[in-house]
Amino acid sequence: MSRGLYLHIPFCRQKCRYCDFASLAGAEELIAAYLSALDQEASRYAGLAFDTLYIGGGTPSLLSGAQLEKVCALVQRHFSPVASFAESTLEANPESLSREKLQLLKSAGLNRLSLGLQSFSDDTLRRIGRVHDVKTFLQAYDWARQSGFDNISVDLMAGLPGQSEAEFADGLHRLVQLAPEHISVYGLQVEEGTPFAKEGVQTDEDLLRRELEQTHFYLQEAGFVHYEISNFARPGRQSRHNTNYWLDGEYLGLGSAAASYQNGVRRSNVRSPRLYLQRINAGQDPTDFSEKLTGKAQAGERLMLGLRQLAGVRLSALQHRYFDKEIAPLLQRGLVEQNGDLLKLSLEGLFLANQVFMAFVGPFEDEK
Repeated sequence: MSRGLYLHIPFCRQKCRYCDFASLAGAEELIAAYLSALDQEASRYAGLAFDTLYIGGGTPSLLSGAQLEKVCALVQRHFSPVASFAESTLEANPESLSREKLQLLKSAGLNRLSLGLQSFSDDTLRRIGRVHDVKTFLQAYDWARQSGFDNISVDLMAGLPGQSEAEFADGLHRLVQLAPEHISVYGLQVEEGTPFAKEGVQTDEDLLRRELEQTHFYLQEAGFVHYEISNFARPGRQSRHNTNYWLDGEYLGLGSAAASYQNGVRRSNVRSPRLYLQRINAGQDPTDFSEKLTGKAQAGERLMLGLRQLAGVRLSALQHRYFDKEIAPLLQRGLVEQNGDLLKLSLEGLFLANQVFMAFVGPFEDEK
């Protein structure tokens, strides 16, 4: 089983209108202090070995070239050189990338880039609060290729307000023509507290379903493997870091809101970057939440994570004993398929996955 290292960079130029992530806009003055705190937290785990590295956010590419070098240097100082990771990913938004930053990142050893496009329509991008336009994305993508990145993932969103089915299909086609190695397609979820929620924006579930079905069939015809609910990859280019999550592998998260899973314990740091800074600078533990699942809850979480992969999961004797009763109605509704010990989402279950997952999350009837 591989182990992943995650670094959270919470800063953004501006918050997207749908965004519920643990990120902070317009606080660039905190970056230097935050990187120093990140270095201090990393020192507590110095010497641990990891197979994959993921630098996410927020918008890590918002950092200056010198600040990005500091991030890579702290990884090398406390763990190992960036180039030694089997897979090392940086999340980036097009407007904050430059040819110089990309060349610096490639020279530092990063071998994978995750670009946030979301839509191939400038009107839609403005509507959802993105800073970049399509031209800026295409320029950043071209620079990344010129800088030697041969493993690029691009994010698209489905079900966006004002987005027609034809517009989405055209964007999917244009993206395939660019030939990235990996594509993630996320359906819009209007989360409480976001600008969209305050404006009363609602997801058109029928449109979203049609667009996600179209994605499922079109990208497979184009040679991509649909390997996880929202993720498609050229054969062999599946995200190793994220796959480790779905296989219930261990990982260490550093930074505000970062989650970790080590020795059976799940924990997460405080969400606020400012509170994270206060805790670290006071020599305190930044952990905000911690739990160790056991018994049926642990078996259910492993099953839920494994089912995210379209290949499915092989049920253990323990999972059979705990969940055969919960699985039976899912089979009757056609949301899952079972062949011996192999359980996986059906096509219908793929689009109603959250309903499936609820069966494996406590409290359970036999525990009440």
